[in-house]
Amino acid sequence: MTGWAWAALLLYGIWLLSAFGVRAVIQLRRTGDAGFRGLSGRPGSASWWAGVLFVAALLGAVAAPAATLAGLPLLLSEARPVYATGAAITVLGIVGTLAAQTAMGASWRVGVDQAERTALVTSGAFAHVRNPIFTAMMVSGVGLVLMVPNVLAVASLAALVVAVELQVRIVEEPYLQAVHGAAYTEYGATAGRFVPGLGRLRPGTPGPDSG
Repeated sequence: MTGWAWAALLLYGIWLLSAFGVRAVIQLRRTGDAGFRGLSGRPGSASWWAGVLFVAALLGAVAAPAATLAGLPLLLSEARPVYATGAAITVLGIVGTLAAQTAMGASWRVGVDQAERTALVTSGAFAHVRNPIFTAMMVSGVGLVLMVPNVLAVASLAALVVAVELQVRIVEEPYLQAVHGAAYTEYGATAGRFVPGLGRLRPGTPGPDSG
C-alpha cells in the first residue's frame, strides 16, 4: 500500500504546483496580478469558515497519505482496483482543474475582492457549469480518497465539499450577482452550479435556485 500512498502524494503535489503555483505565475505574467485574494469575511462568519476549511482540506490531503505511510489503517485494504480507479479519477480532476482555470483566463482568482470587477466567463466548461474549477477539485478529492482510503482522507474531502459549498453560495454567487446583475441570472438559468442541469438559477430571481 505504501506505493499508492507515495503515488497519491506525487499526484497531489503535481495538482498543487500546477493549479496554484504555475497558474499564479501565468496569471502574473499575463495580467501583472497573481490572482490571490485570500480569506474573506470576519472571523467566525460563513465566508471565513469557507477559507479555513479549504486550507484544512489542502493540509488533510497531504496528511492522509503521510499517515498511511506512518501506519494509519485503511478503511479498504488490499483493494488495488479501487486504488487504481482513484488514481485515474485524480488525474482526470487535475486535467479538469487546469482546463477550467485556462478557460477562466484573466478572471481567475483565489478568493474574492468585493471591490473588484472581473469579466463574466460563460464559454468552454463554464457554458455548462458555473463552477467547473471547484467541480474538478472535488473530483480530485474523490480520487485521492480512493487512492488512500483512510479517515483523514475522508475528513479532508468532507472539509473540501463544505468549503466549496460555503464559498460558492455565500461568497461568490452573491458577488457575481451584484457585479453582473441580470446577465449572471440569465447565465445561471442555463448553467448548473457544479454539474450540468443541477443548481440552475431561476430566471427573474436574484438568489434562489432550482436545487
